[in-house]
Amino acid sequence: MRRPPAQPNQPPVPPTPPFNAPAARRLRAALNMGPEHVAYGMRVSYGLPYVTPDLVIAWERGVTSPSNPELTALAGVLWCSPGELLGRPRTLREHRMARGLAPEDVARAVGHELHAYLRMEESDDWRGTERQTSALADLLGLSLPDFVTVTGRDSKLADLLRSAVTTRWQAYVRPIGKLVPLDRRLVEDALQELHREYHGQMVATLSWGGDSGSSAAGREFLDRIVDHFWTRVSDRSPGGV
Repeated sequence: MRRPPAQPNQPPVPPTPPFNAPAARRLRAALNMGPEHVAYGMRVSYGLPYVTPDLVIAWERGVTSPSNPELTALAGVLWCSPGELLGRPRTLREHRMARGLAPEDVARAVGHELHAYLRMEESDDWRGTERQTSALADLLGLSLPDFVTVTGRDSKLADLLRSAVTTRWQAYVRPIGKLVPLDRRLVEDALQELHREYHGQMVATLSWGGDSGSSAAGREFLDRIVDHFWTRVSDRSPGGV
């Protein structure tokens, strides 16, 4: 059930993508295939001699996840795209794989040298001009939250949002607006509501149980501040974000 161990001088194996185990099980069942049929197809058609029915079952149970080559082979055997076997993509590499694109495809489309693009994938550090960034978002079909994450702006956005809700939110409308391409009014409304919700929660928690409860509630709110922000923005955007 285990893959062959890595050899001493081999390059490091890239992290596995977020695998959607229920989708793999559902797609296999829809084809009336057993785990043994999937394993046989991966061995014969894709040159993966170590794949066994037990390994396929382990993937489907979420015990382990297929590597990038294994995911591609599994998608081929199940007659689907790799994207149908992925959970929610989080990184640049995962978004590319979800679209079934090779690194060469993305590098060519955005106008980067392949080696430079691969370094960005490996380091999760996108470095591109405004035109290249726009081309990347179009090619990968990135939503605005995904776009912010993939281009490495999540941490900066979180810092700005924490400062906005704990101090004067009005001072952070412009910096946040420069970081994320949103209408100013939309940013203002979202920050005002988050500020009100945070301080209202703190006051309510203090009245219930003192400083320790208030601190815990406040930390939890601030830990998820980026998610809260996108939820407020989405609620106010007709087409979502």
